[in-house]
Amino acid sequence: MIERLRARAHRPTDVASLAALRVLFGLLMVGALARYFVNGWVDAFYVQPTFTFQYWGFGWVRPLPEPFMSGLFIALILAAALIALGLFYRVAAPVFFLGFTYVTLLDVTRYLNHYYLVVLLAALFAVLPLHAAWSLDARRDPALAARTVPAWMLWVVRFQVGVVYVFAGLAKVGPDWLLHAQPLTIWLGARTELPVLGPLFELPWMPLAMSWAGCLYDLTIVGWLSWRRTRPYAFAVLCAFHLTTHLLFYIGIFPLVMTVAATVFFEPDWPRRLARRLGRVLPDAGGDLAARWRVPAWGAALLAAYVGAQLLVPLRVYLYAGDHLWHEQGMRWGWRVMLHEKNGTVRYRVRFDGRERELHVAPRDYLTVDQAQEFSAQPDLILQLAHHIRDDYEARGRTGVEVRVDAWAALNGRPSARLIDPDVDLARVEDGLAPAAWILPAPPHTPRQQLAEAR
Repeated sequence: MIERLRARAHRPTDVASLAALRVLFGLLMVGALARYFVNGWVDAFYVQPTFTFQYWGFGWVRPLPEPFMSGLFIALILAAALIALGLFYRVAAPVFFLGFTYVTLLDVTRYLNHYYLVVLLAALFAVLPLHAAWSLDARRDPALAARTVPAWMLWVVRFQVGVVYVFAGLAKVGPDWLLHAQPLTIWLGARTELPVLGPLFELPWMPLAMSWAGCLYDLTIVGWLSWRRTRPYAFAVLCAFHLTTHLLFYIGIFPLVMTVAATVFFEPDWPRRLARRLGRVLPDAGGDLAARWRVPAWGAALLAAYVGAQLLVPLRVYLYAGDHLWHEQGMRWGWRVMLHEKNGTVRYRVRFDGRERELHVAPRDYLTVDQAQEFSAQPDLILQLAHHIRDDYEARGRTGVEVRVDAWAALNGRPSARLIDPDVDLARVEDGLAPAAWILPAPPHTPRQQLAEAR
C-alpha cells in the first residue's frame, strides 16, 4: 500500500498547471501590493500607528521606519514580478515569502484569511521548482527546464487550496449561519439599493437560501472540481460565486486569490490544451524532474508534518468551550470566513498610586481610526491595549497601575452585552493558549429572539 502510494506520488506529471499558477499568482500579488501605494496604506497601516497589535509569540515583530517600510513593499512588488517572470526565482520566491510573512505579522488588526493563504502558497513556491517551465530562468539556463515534476507537488498545492474551502464550509455549520442566516441578513439588508439584485435581498427567505448555498458550496466545491465530468461546470459556478462575493462584500482580493488558486484542480496540462485551442503552441522543452525530486524519509516526514498542521490548526478552535464567534479563541488561521458581524465599544478604567478614583481612558488616545474599529470586539486585542496603557502609565512614573475595561459587543444582530469581566484587572492578566476566564460567556439571545423582542 505504502509503496504504491510512493510510486503514484513520484509519477511524472505535467508541470504546466503549476507554472501557470506561478505566473497568475505573481501578477496578482503585483497588483495587490501596488494598491498599498495607490491608497496610501503603507503610511496609514504601518507608519502612522504609534502602537501595533502583535500575534501571540511574535511580540518582537515591529514595523520598519520610513523609508524602509515603503522600500520593503517595493521589494515585494519586484519579487512578485520576478516570480511571475520566473527570473532569479530561487531568490525571489523566498524573499517574497519572508517579506510578506513579516508584513502579515506586523499588526493583528490587518489579519485577513486570504493573506494567510498567500503566505502558505508563497512558502510552497519557495520550495517547489515552479520555474522549470515558461520562465526566464529556464530560457537562460536550459538545464533548469523540465516538462514534468513528481505528482506530489501538485497534490500538496491542491491540498492547501482544498483545506481553505472545506474548513470554511465546516465553520458555517452552526445555528447563526444555517438557522438564523446571520450575518448575511445584516449584510444583504445593507445592499438593497443595488440594481437587479437589491430587490431580491428584501425577500425574507433570500438570506437563508444564500447561507445554505454558501455552506454547501464550500463543503462540496473541491469534490466537484476534482471530478473531471463536473469540473467545467464547477469552475463556472466558482467564478460566479466569487464574482458575486466581490461585488457584494468588501473582502479585498480574496475572490481573485481563490479563483486563481482553483486552477490547480484542472488537468495538469490544461494550459497547453488551452494554448492549442487558441492556435498557439507553448514551449515544451526540458526533461523530467520526478527522478531528481524523490522524497527521502525525512522529506516525507516534513510533508506529513505540514499536512498535519494544516488540519490540526483549524481544528484547535474546538478545544475552547462556549461560542467561538463570541470569545474568538482559536479563530485565526482556521479559515473561519465571513461568519460574524461583530461591533464593540471599549472604555478603559485606570487606577494608580493607590488612589480610589479611576481615570477613564479612550482607545483612540493610542490607536488610529482603523485600529480602533478592528480591535473593539476582539478580546485578546483589548487585553493587549490594556497592557500597553499599563506600560505607558508606568513609564510616566505611576505605580500600582490597574487597568479594567468596560467592553460591550453585539454579535450577528444580538443586543449588545458585556464582553469582558469589568472587575478583572487586565494589567495582571497574561494572554496565552489556555481558555480565557476573563472573557464573559456569550449572551443567551439568538438573532431570531432579538428580532422578536424588538417587535
